[in-house]
Amino acid sequence: MKRAGLFLILLTVVLSPWTTVRADGLIVIPSPPGTHSPTPFPLEVKYHRVEVDISDQTAKTFIDQEFYNPTGTRLEGIYIFPLPEGAVLENFSMNINGKMVSAELLDAEKARKIYEDIVRKMRDPALLEYSGRGAFKVRIFPIEPRSTKRVKISYVEFLESDSGMLRYTYPLNTEKFSSKPLNNVSIRVNLESKEKIKTIFCPTHEVEIKRHGNHKAVISFEASNVKPDTDFLLYYSMNKETIGLNLLTHRPVGEDGFFLLTAAPSFGFDKKEIVPKDITFVLDTSGSMAGKKMAQAKRALLFCIENLNARDRFEIVRFSTEAEALFGSLQSASAENLRRAKQFIESLKPIGGTNMEEALRKALEGAERQSGRPGIVVFMTDGKPTIGVTDEDQLIEKIKEANSSKGRIFTFGIGNEVNTHLLDRITEETRAYRIYVGTEEDIELKISNFYEKVKSPVLVDLELDFGREIKVFKTYPGELPNLFKGSQLVVLGRYRGSADTRVVLEGTVEKQEKAFTYRVNFPEREKSNEFIAAMWAAQRIGYLLDQVRLHGEDRELREEIVDLARRYGIVTPYTSYLIIEDEKERRARNELGEEEQTLGAIRDITFNRSMKSEYDSMHRKSGSRSITASKEVAGLKNAQNYQQLYQGRERLTYTDRAGRVRNLTSQVRNIQGRAIYQNGNVWVDSKLQEQKRERVKRIQFASAEYFSLLKREPQSSQFMALGRNVRFVLNNAVYEIFE
Repeated sequence: MKRAGLFLILLTVVLSPWTTVRADGLIVIPSPPGTHSPTPFPLEVKYHRVEVDISDQTAKTFIDQEFYNPTGTRLEGIYIFPLPEGAVLENFSMNINGKMVSAELLDAEKARKIYEDIVRKMRDPALLEYSGRGAFKVRIFPIEPRSTKRVKISYVEFLESDSGMLRYTYPLNTEKFSSKPLNNVSIRVNLESKEKIKTIFCPTHEVEIKRHGNHKAVISFEASNVKPDTDFLLYYSMNKETIGLNLLTHRPVGEDGFFLLTAAPSFGFDKKEIVPKDITFVLDTSGSMAGKKMAQAKRALLFCIENLNARDRFEIVRFSTEAEALFGSLQSASAENLRRAKQFIESLKPIGGTNMEEALRKALEGAERQSGRPGIVVFMTDGKPTIGVTDEDQLIEKIKEANSSKGRIFTFGIGNEVNTHLLDRITEETRAYRIYVGTEEDIELKISNFYEKVKSPVLVDLELDFGREIKVFKTYPGELPNLFKGSQLVVLGRYRGSADTRVVLEGTVEKQEKAFTYRVNFPEREKSNEFIAAMWAAQRIGYLLDQVRLHGEDRELREEIVDLARRYGIVTPYTSYLIIEDEKERRARNELGEEEQTLGAIRDITFNRSMKSEYDSMHRKSGSRSITASKEVAGLKNAQNYQQLYQGRERLTYTDRAGRVRNLTSQVRNIQGRAIYQNGNVWVDSKLQEQKRERVKRIQFASAEYFSLLKREPQSSQFMALGRNVRFVLNNAVYEIFE
């Protein structure tokens, strides 16, 4: 290789999304031509577009990237593509600026030597994660000065099945290797299967899923002006069952296991198979709803009414100083009743106070639910109770008394003046969830999106039976929702024991009990699927924070939140404050070494005060900060992808000792199911705080002993790839890598 003008582009598919992957389009100039600086720098990645065609278990990936050479010199480089671990490449092609080029196939040993040589010369360990994999290599020349180079690549692989779930992974982590944010990043997956597609689950990104019948779906993600820091992971399942159920597990040595269970119905249900529902719409028509809010709310109500299923029953209750029901009880969705409902909605005018107690009492007393039908109340308000029963505790008791049919009350809080504490307690009591609509948000869009999800129930009153061989505990959601057409159930939890066993999903369809039995395996040890631990921890922390918000704080709650948040890297304004305070107190008692701190080393006083204020805001009952806290805690309770773990991310910015502006979420990685934190220039394993440290194995970066460890303990590469100063625990031994 030529030292002057050498550059590398690294692109890989990795096994686990939470290893610290430094992948996708990487161009590094180790020694820039015409300069004497030995410091490498990354080139800019202009865009990164990915199109994936998956047919059953075969995936073909098409990649289109553009890179920019900012120097005044023509460059020659080498393109290295590490092979996806375990992948079977049936086809590989590369197009560079319209010309097809051939690639040399390197075995794992040759590829490892190239990676290690680069680490020695550039003193950058990021490539170590590729150790043990083969690669393609191709020479690229020229890349002209101050110009772009377009690279297009395609490859085919066979996707492995994990307990009936198929997994596709694409590297999307360019945080370290693009000198500027990418103008555009997009991934589009065209999924097609001969069998019915059931679960589609992306734990890494907020994706849009569009199903086209039972056999086709399109999954897409797009972002602009970003530096992606998480690889794209997609799970899907296919089977002939009416409801498909799949189980994924993760179990470290010596610990209780984690599991993720999904259940998804077929997409296409006949109308006769849809469970009829009883639904009551309750709308605040007090004077504060005047103007745009009322207009949008009325359009939302009309949308819901027009999309009722033929066998549904419904009611509308409007309330201000007093409450008024349209029918007085649930009525069928007949043409005449729909006509009356539309006239009623059009006649609504905003005037008067806010009598929540009478409105909810009328809604619940008029909802004598027929057996086997789900009972739903959609409650929309922009204020606090001002007439009738206004005391929060008394109002909750009134709701309990009136809700004999055990209907679920979904609350929509509009604007900043609502009592979030009250609305959240209502949803907690009735096993539903809350939605808040900001002053600039569209009420009609929020409500219609919600209604589309609950429009067509297919199985209600769900229960899961895991049998006696396995002990399952701390599962979320605690109360299972109904299963709707086009939706899927996701359950996270812990388990104890190991066995091939059965899981039974029970529910009712129009008074008839249904049971679906599935064979599953809860293993004694499972290294993969580390993301499950973080997802479970987020939902557990969300539940605990909600208990603090709604019922007050105690020592046990606080300690569990701190322990879970630190261990699994659930960094939010609320958890950050608790971790910082905990480590500060333990340092004062000499119970924690300075080198073991995760967030406690932050010395930005303004930031620490801000985090305390954020935590205190959880106890507010109304106002914008109360709404933010409620929405973010609910976000954790329902977290199903990495993006949802970092609630309040934009407010986690601070200034470090060197005067650099940092964000906490960029200083946390998750490796082997636990968090690693950047403390100054050192990466610190959160497990150090619970590990005995009689013997620390200190190894100098890039020494012979360093590479010997890498060869002897291949899993150490995940930690060593973080940087030149890392403290971590592996197989109960403590290692310290230092410069």
